Amino acid sequence: MDSSPAPKQLKLPHIEFSKENTKQGTSSWLTTSKKVVCALEDYGCFTATYNDNFSLDLHNAIFRSAKQLFDLPLETKRLNTSKTPSHGYLGQQPAIPLYEGLGIEDVTSPLAAQTFTNLMWPSGNADFCETTCLFTKVVADLNQVVMRMVSQSYGIENHYERLLESTSYLFRLIKYRERQEKETALGIVPHTDKSFMSFLHQLQVPGLEIKTTNDQWILVDPSPSSFVVMAGDVCMAWTNGRIQAPQHRVIMKGTEERYSLGVFTFIKNQIIHIPEELADEEHEIQFQPFDHYKYLDFFYTDEGKKSKCPIKLYCGI
Repeated sequence: MDSSPAPKQLKLPHIEFSKENTKQGTSSWLTTSKKVVCALEDYGCFTATYNDNFSLDLHNAIFRSAKQLFDLPLETKRLNTSKTPSHGYLGQQPAIPLYEGLGIEDVTSPLAAQTFTNLMWPSGNADFCETTCLFTKVVADLNQVVMRMVSQSYGIENHYERLLESTSYLFRLIKYRERQEKETALGIVPHTDKSFMSFLHQLQVPGLEIKTTNDQWILVDPSPSSFVVMAGDVCMAWTNGRIQAPQHRVIMKGTEERYSLGVFTFIKNQIIHIPEELADEEHEIQFQPFDHYKYLDFFYTDEGKKSKCPIKLYCGI
């Protein structure tokens, strides 16, 4: 009988953000900054708690709102359209039949959240609008903390300040319906995000898996208090390849439906330049200046979809 211990399940690095370690200039800020950069350089992502700002009540409220949204008639949900590919309603796709998602662009603007709410509920739904604004503000604040830590660590905070002025937030509410017998378990295909940064928050049903640099998959257990903080393709380019965007997928192993939320950052109306500070004798600049939204358009061409690394194909040197 084999008495060797079972292999230890891989886990992502976990970082706690508190009032103390999010005060710039303190020793705990610097210590946490090092953890953030190491996690992003080693994995492209990490899990995070932001307990002083994110409550269990808000966790419960935002998923109640998500369930209300997905209970709406299909013809109503399909009113959620966008000029940007995959930023509006997406569902009933043969390749990913379990997936359904809706998006709210520029969500940190109260007008955007209200406009979306009025589109879905013409008679109004104040709870949905208020909860959406509260939830996405928490994530936007966390994004700024993370990116300030990264940019200060690399000595490029002035470059980040310019990007921050043009940062837009897309809120995607996602549902994977229950899987039928003999139906595919693939909720979403392996991919990297086309965002700058992504922040994912899951309900209780697991399924999200992150691929490591040595081709192992890490299952990310859901937690009502934690977010998955993940670099997208554009962050990879902006950091001159220091941070890699990780491959990830969703596998539905059970038969329960699954809900998750994603807040994705995009750089609008600004050409992204790779900071010269990130180039030296050993690290030449790897990417040309580029437009984030034109990159999105490129990715959804046949050429972009077939590429193993579309950001390098689009603007790599």
